[in-house]
Amino acid sequence: MNKLFREIYGAGILFFYYFKWLMIIGYPALVYGLDYPRWWVMDLLWLYCVLLAVKDFVWKFILKRSYCEEGSCSRGTGKSHPPKG
Repeated sequence: MNKLFREIYGAGILFFYYFKWLMIIGYPALVYGLDYPRWWVMDLLWLYCVLLAVKDFVWKFILKRSYCEEGSCSRGTGKSHPPKG
């Protein structure tokens, strides 16, 4: 069961990574500005996008962590890769 939740979470992050800000701003604009009918599924997707945005904010600014593993990113490790070309 734990593996299923991890797969759902991973797929959700991949799908909503670029879509979350459009959903966070656009859905309330549709509902309140253009009288778009509310639907509970869209409300749940909007809430999921908000939770992903909050998680990203907390992870980056409060915990000051990176998504890169230790030593795998060139930024902040003191190591730089030579320029290509």
